[in-house]
Amino acid sequence: MSIEVTERAVEEIRKAAAKRASAPKGLRVGIRGGGCTGFSYLFEWADAEARAEDKVLELGGGQVKVFIDPKSYLFLDGSTLDYASSMMARGFKWTNPNVKGTCGCGESVQF
Repeated sequence: MSIEVTERAVEEIRKAAAKRASAPKGLRVGIRGGGCTGFSYLFEWADAEARAEDKVLELGGGQVKVFIDPKSYLFLDGSTLDYASSMMARGFKWTNPNVKGTCGCGESVQF
């Protein structure tokens, strides 16, 4: 299995990175404890290179790098990261077959 990132998500990451004052080394995604149901997704810019133990996804012809720590990779394996927009909201959205439940706010997941 692996983690997929849609072309639309890659483009949105690239556009957001271009708006920063200094170019990030990558986007760190993962899982952290907290939220209504126990865990929430993490998205943060990485201003340093990936750690030796990180999984690194090179996307968009190498223009976009996504860093994932090993523990988060276990929860995200088999998932797809997309960028969705609707009348109510827009942003990054995980389709994760490992999730057992979510909360009403949509920000928190249970494994």
